[in-house]
Amino acid sequence: MTYCVGLLLNAGMVLLSDTRTNAGLDNISVYRKTFTFEQPGERVITIMTAGSLSVTQTTIARLEDAIDTPDGPVESIMSAPTMLRVAEIVGNTLSNVARDVAVKMGGMNQNASATMIVAGQRRGGGMRMFLVYPEGNFIESTTDTPFLQIGEHKYGKPILDRVVTMDTSLADAQKAVLLSMDSTLRSNLSVGMPLDLTVIREGAMKADYRRIEADDPVFHSMSVSWSNALRDAFTEVAL
Repeated sequence: MTYCVGLLLNAGMVLLSDTRTNAGLDNISVYRKTFTFEQPGERVITIMTAGSLSVTQTTIARLEDAIDTPDGPVESIMSAPTMLRVAEIVGNTLSNVARDVAVKMGGMNQNASATMIVAGQRRGGGMRMFLVYPEGNFIESTTDTPFLQIGEHKYGKPILDRVVTMDTSLADAQKAVLLSMDSTLRSNLSVGMPLDLTVIREGAMKADYRRIEADDPVFHSMSVSWSNALRDAFTEVAL
């Protein structure tokens, strides 16, 4: 399993994913779940994935193949006229892959599905963020719900509900997603380091990316400070 979270704010977008993939307690691997596609000055698109690794890797591979063959039969996300169309292309590709995998696994009583968060901006358009379901349909982040989550999201949701608004700064947004991830890491063994953090500033048409390893001193300090603050707050609450 995995955990991915994306924030859509007035100042930009902040996205964070873990990298753990497990097929049992004794079969744990590290795979990237964040994929960014850029055309400087024109558009930036980031896709985060959760679910069956075979489905997500094949979907990303087909999207990349369409980018590499712009004159081919499949529409590319890098030539789509709007972010809405980008979400539709990703949704259609994901649905087709899931169906192909299901046919190959027919009769094995196994289910292979995946979900994705698609975020980005094209020149002349606003920032948009979508949660794409295995069937290819999707929902969009709005001012009422400025964040989207996929994977093991329940542990990291409370802090986002309490602190994130459209006016949240990019600095505070990075703090919020990292603490949301920290809560998930502590409560679920299927989510693990390293982490991939992506920040897209409004209008920049490029992504700033950082990988956070298990021994990252900033993340460790933040985790310890958050734990201490929660313990202090718990002690001060009157019964």
